[in-house]
Amino acid sequence: MRRLFAAVLMLAATAAPAAIVRIRVDDMIHPISDEFISRAIDEAAAAHADAVLIEMSTPGGLDDSMRSIIQKIMQSPVPVIVYVTPSGARAASAGFFILESADVAAMSPGTNTGAAHPVILGEKLDDVMKMKLQNDAAAFIRSIAKQRGRNVAAAEAAVREAKSYTETEALSLKLIEVIAADVPSLLRAIDGRTIKRFNGTTTTLHVRGEQLRTIDMTVRQRLLSWIMNPNVAFILFSLGMLALWAEFNHPGAFVPGVVGLISIVMAVFALNLLPTRYSAFVLILVAFALFALEAKFTSHGVLGIGGAICMVIGALLLVDGPIPEMRVNVITALAVSIPFAIIAVFLMSLVLRARKARISTGSEGMIGEFGVARTPVAPDGKVFVHGEIWNATAGVPINEGARVRVRAVDGLRVVVEPAE
Repeated sequence: MRRLFAAVLMLAATAAPAAIVRIRVDDMIHPISDEFISRAIDEAAAAHADAVLIEMSTPGGLDDSMRSIIQKIMQSPVPVIVYVTPSGARAASAGFFILESADVAAMSPGTNTGAAHPVILGEKLDDVMKMKLQNDAAAFIRSIAKQRGRNVAAAEAAVREAKSYTETEALSLKLIEVIAADVPSLLRAIDGRTIKRFNGTTTTLHVRGEQLRTIDMTVRQRLLSWIMNPNVAFILFSLGMLALWAEFNHPGAFVPGVVGLISIVMAVFALNLLPTRYSAFVLILVAFALFALEAKFTSHGVLGIGGAICMVIGALLLVDGPIPEMRVNVITALAVSIPFAIIAVFLMSLVLRARKARISTGSEGMIGEFGVARTPVAPDGKVFVHGEIWNATAGVPINEGARVRVRAVDGLRVVVEPAE
């Protein structure tokens, strides 16, 4: 029965018209982008599709993810078309490498590509190490461009000199093959074109009028891609810390603890995939310590301001991304740290005051109160305390009219002593 079912599926796949698998990459290049593109290539290969179309707009991203994507494009049994679109989009930095690795490179009018100079942040590199990194990236792009039959010198200039190219410049320099306003125009332009695959074989594209099968990110991939934004990860981590602090000070509330734990786990997961400086966590923890000290001691805001500064610096140093989009920006750092500092100091102050405050209601609130003896108390008598007359007991004789202080409360009787 299983063999029959498999045969039916194979026959259906063979009889079904070939399609073009289309995906949209409109984000930074990171592990989730790598996973998404890999999935599209695998599904296209399994369905014997005519091509994979990657519509791309990216400022760049992580080198490891970029190289993994390029490796999958090079090894793909299905031709891969990378199309920088829509107008106003770009394929910068890592996106330029991915564009050049495609079997067909195309751009929309009003787009640009290039600016692929390697960037290493957070480390002081000597000239030799910088040269090594630059030479490595230049050799990588030369290898890609030469194998794809594109302009090696122009591609290398984008790496060594960080040059950027408009779509018309890229076409005239033979960095891309087509400028197309939309997908149908692109498919008409490349239909019947013979391309050389990365393994040296040639194939002719038959894509005009083919059915487009769009693959979207799964819910998991969309969620992970969202939290991979360093700004989102920092906000989640900060909110998680505040929620856990609230849970520790109000045990049994549960909701703050659950929300805080989930937020911190999600933030740590994202930061683990990003180029994170974990030493920056020390600054954020120091900020929390300073907020607590500000609530406990009167520093006239010095400790709180110091905590806010530590939190801002910790946020800015938290993610060491190769492009600005992969770092926590200044606006986010300030917008989170300053209100967070105010809220944290305010809540900590309330908790500390509540713990220090003497009970002022019920019988326990009577302890320490002052009153007047209405009768001699030797050892028993009556006293006027807190607007009421109480039966009283004293360890030493107290004269009528003397001031007394309540030491303890025993049911409806108070134990008093001379106020002096």
